[in-house]
Amino acid sequence: MSQNIVRMAWSQSARKPMIGLLFRAQQHAARGYSYSAFQAHLSSSNVDQSATLLRRFSSEVPASEQMNLIKQLRERTSAPIKDVKSSLVSCNWDIDAAQKDLRKRGVVLAAKKSSRTAAEGLLAIAQDEKRAAVVELNCETDFVARNDVFQYLASSLAKLALSARDPGELVFPFGPDYLETTVQSAVTEVAAMVGENVKFRRGFIMSTTAHGVVCSYMHTCPQPGLGRLAGLITLEAEDSNAPLDALQRVGKSIAMHIVATKPLFLSKELVSASAVENERDILRTQAESSGKSQMAMEKMVEGRLRKYFEEVVLLEQKYVVNDSTNIKSVLNDLSKEVGSKVTLGNFARMEVGEGVSKA
Repeated sequence: MSQNIVRMAWSQSARKPMIGLLFRAQQHAARGYSYSAFQAHLSSSNVDQSATLLRRFSSEVPASEQMNLIKQLRERTSAPIKDVKSSLVSCNWDIDAAQKDLRKRGVVLAAKKSSRTAAEGLLAIAQDEKRAAVVELNCETDFVARNDVFQYLASSLAKLALSARDPGELVFPFGPDYLETTVQSAVTEVAAMVGENVKFRRGFIMSTTAHGVVCSYMHTCPQPGLGRLAGLITLEAEDSNAPLDALQRVGKSIAMHIVATKPLFLSKELVSASAVENERDILRTQAESSGKSQMAMEKMVEGRLRKYFEEVVLLEQKYVVNDSTNIKSVLNDLSKEVGSKVTLGNFARMEVGEGVSKA
């Protein structure tokens, strides 16, 4: 399956029908179909697997044509220019043979690249009415993150995660082991093509089982469903007859708010006692340097503690769309609009490369 993922992304003329086949392959994999069964299906289809016409050149290719071929192969693979030119020369300037040569040489080197830091990349999201899956695919440079093959792989991983078995949890974080073993083969092939360390780092699935919606927002999007920052929330209404379109509208706005404000907790009640005490100690030390009375210092501490909650607790935060109100008030207004109490079940924020040491 990994070879088909890469072949589909390369072949522009076969792109649309192959995309459909990949999606069906993902469904088959989730249901237990074998790779050989999918290969048989692919062979029996009408997809033109050659997709591109072979062009062969003599060693006396004009300089202008050489530069054009280097540019084309560089755009296809995002491989370093030095490697691109070397493969073209060794393959007598046959661009398709050179592309294949890059893959062969690259797979051998992929293991060596795996120790290099990969903190760039993209997030990809796939969702239906009740669930959303977000994955993070990393690379070393933003140049590779703009590559069509890399972007297509990221989107495919998100769709595969969504079509996999239901984890049975409302918020389910997962790593590479959660998906099929063929996924790592696909990631390795893309790493071979682009000449960088490429890693499927992590993902999570968010669900709602009640009468509600999963809402998402992606920031810095090269195309729909891809981005560098993601915010997700679930909104649920008590009344099963409450209109969900209003929840979707407000939910998307709150998801955007989450991306902008980076909340750490949903409500004040969920802030751990140790976090509150640690913040209070810091504020008390700061207040003591003011030289004011004990009573004045205690008021200072409590006032700054309320400010702390407004910064880290989602329901207490000022709404970025209208800072005269907070998220709790936004939900109260939404409840009045739909005629039923609306609650925010879960939220998540994800950013490419967060937590990765770039030293």
